[in-house]
Amino acid sequence: MEKYLQQQKTDCIKIVLFGPESTGKTSLAVELAKHYKTLFVKEFAREFLQKKMDEQNKVCEIDDLIPIAIGQMNSENILSKKANRILFCDTDLLTTATYSRLYFNNFCDPVIDKYSKENKYDLYLLLDIDIPWVKDDLRDRPNDRKLFLENFKEALIKNHKPFKLISGNFKERLKKSINFVDEILLRKT
Repeated sequence: MEKYLQQQKTDCIKIVLFGPESTGKTSLAVELAKHYKTLFVKEFAREFLQKKMDEQNKVCEIDDLIPIAIGQMNSENILSKKANRILFCDTDLLTTATYSRLYFNNFCDPVIDKYSKENKYDLYLLLDIDIPWVKDDLRDRPNDRKLFLENFKEALIKNHKPFKLISGNFKERLKKSINFVDEILLRKT
């Protein structure tokens, strides 16, 4: 199982959109990929859990975390070979690990935890909670946004991940994100 959670080697610059639910990660990933004429990795958990909700009327359970992690890394590894120099990731294993701890009494599968630390990204864009929360079938914690943001930030700091906090309206978030990505591109040239 462990080999399915490893990142495959690539020269691709990888940027993770990171943070609590309903902070605009997917919308920002889509626009950044368009701007840089490249690809983004969809959040595997969203489709997996929506299907589970639709077919079984069930929410995420501990046993879902390994299949979610494997699906996410498989998508990332495939798209990192096809991306145009930069790959935007709508989530990563550190996201899975952080949500696991928040939802399952501080539990995280040791294998997910291991690869959430070992897999490398050039930058995490930590999205702030300063935009309205939008309800959908899977979002369920509108009153815990501050706690979740603190936990996501703590995970980045604890694991020595490079990150920038992104706040403001969508236009401001996009502009700030582009500036940070451009800085990385300049360094990698």
